[in-house]
Parts: sequence; structure tokens; C-alpha cells
Amino acid sequence: MDFVKKNINKSLTIFLISHLIIWTVVPSISNNNLPLDVIEAIVWSDGWPLGWEKHPPLSSWFPGLFFQIFGNQDWSYYLLSQIFVILTFFVVWKFSEDFFENKYYSFISILLLEGIFFYNFTTPEFNVNVCQLPFWALSVLYCWKGIKYDKIIDWLLFGLFAALGILSKYLFIYLLVAIDLFFIYMIIKKKFNYRAFISLIPFFLVLLPHIIWLTDNDYITITYGLHRTGTGEQVFLDHMTHPLIFLGKQIGILIPIFIMILLLISKFKLNLNLKDKKLLFLISINVFPLILIFLTSLIMGVKIRTMWMTPFYLFSGVLLVYIFQNQIDLKKLKYFFLLFLILFILSPMTYLYISITQTNKRTDYRGEQIAKQVQEKWDSNFTNTIRSVIGNEWDAGNLSYHLESKPKWYSHSAAFVDKSISEFLETIGKDGLIIINGECSFGSSFKIEGNKICMYGNK
Repeated sequence: MDFVKKNINKSLTIFLISHLIIWTVVPSISNNNLPLDVIEAIVWSDGWPLGWEKHPPLSSWFPGLFFQIFGNQDWSYYLLSQIFVILTFFVVWKFSEDFFENKYYSFISILLLEGIFFYNFTTPEFNVNVCQLPFWALSVLYCWKGIKYDKIIDWLLFGLFAALGILSKYLFIYLLVAIDLFFIYMIIKKKFNYRAFISLIPFFLVLLPHIIWLTDNDYITITYGLHRTGTGEQVFLDHMTHPLIFLGKQIGILIPIFIMILLLISKFKLNLNLKDKKLLFLISINVFPLILIFLTSLIMGVKIRTMWMTPFYLFSGVLLVYIFQNQIDLKKLKYFFLLFLILFILSPMTYLYISITQTNKRTDYRGEQIAKQVQEKWDSNFTNTIRSVIGNEWDAGNLSYHLESKPKWYSHSAAFVDKSISEFLETIGKDGLIIINGECSFGSSFKIEGNKICMYGNK
């Protein structure tokens, strides 16, 4: 305990490195296969597209980059996720330093985040939710710097990171709307500096290529996102049940962090100064996005998926510590650290137990073994390499990931919509093709794990 008090920076470094190592090693030794979202991201990344049918592009670019460096080394993608997580924690730390004179409070506000399973248990799967974490944190940090110091560089960086956040996941817009509400308040109070509009320059410049792509592709990712909420299928009762279910889940998610902060304070007393600009900003970035998404569910009757809330609580620790900082009793820190250590150890142990004992998960898929069987069948029939794989993101994507030649992946729709097999073969070449569960009127075919494999190569 004394070491922590005297060596806050070292303690933070130990925590971040420990988190990175644990959450890289645990899934690496317990999972037989990468999760679905990671496989999808890797196969989507080929050619560095400006968008995909499900998501904007950024969440595929980073796994794609790692695939170019590490190939099919599963541990590297778990490492990628944890790099994003600890980078986010560090940015939140830097942000909190401007809110607390005592660095100990900044450290506590970071440790509190281990009480939210979004930042440990679910992080091994690199996806759009994990991808937006550092950009969410960096947007908040540089927005606050812009408000406080009004430097052009801070506003430019705010615009840049905000755009990168949108390119990670469109739900990022809820944070930006919440910040806009804070700006409106500042305008009303005549404390707003219009230099903030400089941030719009990098924001739209970075987004422009994706906007053009969206227009050219009939806004397919927006359509997909609306479909995931069940838009258009609502009944009147959904406007009541979906928001209440959402609210109940959020309370459940936050119970550990509430218990952790209660262990620290001498008495529970709210004394909010609503003229405090720091407090108002913290409320804006923590509470307003939640209210906005709750209203979305209430008005539209749509279902809000739990994992969509991953970045929404990044600054909840800063807010709670800021509100109760005058009531925090440092003599009670041992109880806080005890609960923190329990959660810090319990979460990876639970992940390890579930991964080992539960079957029929995506991460139990025999992707590497299936790829070896396919490769053996190919080598016994053909002399050339496998250049292309056609099928869905999971079955065909795993082949693309695991096969020695790292073949290019195509979806069935991309391959055969408005085209015959022969026409598509003319496009991609006929000297090394595998089709999974698709039309197969040529070549050699066989079945593996219930999947029909059709191969076309040179004898």
C-alpha cells in the first residue's frame, strides 16, 4: 500500500503491463480458434477497403495490419486488443490528471474500470467495440484540452480522433452529440470559443472517403446497423420493454464499480456544484450518451445490444471519484484494493474456466485442423497453390486465415450476384479456387465437418 502511494506512476505501469500480459496469455492458451469478429475483420481487411457491409473500415484495418506482420499467430490478435485497452486506460489517466491534484485519485479512477467487464472479460475479441475505445478516450481528452487551453492543435486532434471514432463504429456519434450539448450550454453562457469549429476540418476530411464509399454502396452499413436494432419490426410494447431491459442491464453492469467506490467513502453524500465546469463536462461525457441511447430505445422501440455500450463507461471512474473526492477515506483503501484484486484475478479465471469447460463455442472451432485437411486434399490433387476461397466469413474466412498460401476471401454474394461461376472465374482466375457450401458443378468435391468443399486447380 505504501509502495502504491509513493510510486503512483510505477504502480500504474505495473497495472497496465499486468493487464496486457494476463489478457493476452489467457485467451491464447484457452481458445482453439480466434473469435468470429476477429476472423471477419482479417478477411475484410484485404485491399484496405473504405467500408464493409456490416461496419466502417477501421476495425478491419488494424487486424489486417497485424496479419501482414504476424500471419496466423492467434496470440497477436489478443495482444492487439490489449494494446487498445491499455492505451485507452493511459489516455483516461492523462485526462484525470487535470481533474485531481492528488494523483492517487487518478489511479483509483483507472482501477475502478476493472470493475466493468467491458474492459477485461470481453476484450480478447477485437471488434468494433474495442477498436473505438482509444478514439473515444482521445476525443474526450483533446476536446477538454481545447476547451481549457483553446490551442488550435488540440482542436485539430479532437476532430481527427472523432473522425477515427466514427470510422470505428457509427455509435460513436452519441459521444459527439453529448459534447455538442455541452458546447450549446457554453454558447448560452457566452463562454464558448468559436475556434472549436476548426475541429470540423480534419473531421470531414478524414470521413470524406468513407462518405463517398457509403453513397456508392447505398449506405449499406447504416442499413445493417438499423437492421441489428430490429427497426421496423416494433410493436407498441417494445417502446416500454426494450428501454427498461436496457436500463436494468446497465445497472447490473455498474454494480461492481458502485460497490468499489462505496468501500472508499466515509459517507454517502451528494453535493453537486452545477456551476463547476469540470463536473458539467464529466456529466456530459458520462451521463448524456446514456440518456441519448435510452431515448433512442424509448422513442424508436429498438433493442440496444449490451456490447454496444462498451466505450460509454470509460470515464465513469473519473466522474465517481470527482463527485466523492471530499468523502474518500484513504484509510479504507485496503478494502478497495482487496475487492479490486479479487475482480482482477476472478475475471481471467472465469474466462479460462468457461473457455475450457464449455463446448460448441466459436473459439472451439477446429479451424487449423480443417485447413490442414483441406491442404492435404489439395496437395494430393493439384500442383498449384490455393489463391481464392469463396464462402461465408466464418468457414471460408478460417480457411483464408489458416491456409499456408493465405488465399483471398470472397463472399458468395460478391462472387455470384449477377454473375455465373464461369464469369467470376474469368475475373479471379481458375488456377487455385475453393468454394465452401456454394454452387459446385466442377472440380473435385468432398465434405469436412458438414461443409461441402469444392476445389478447382491445375492437375
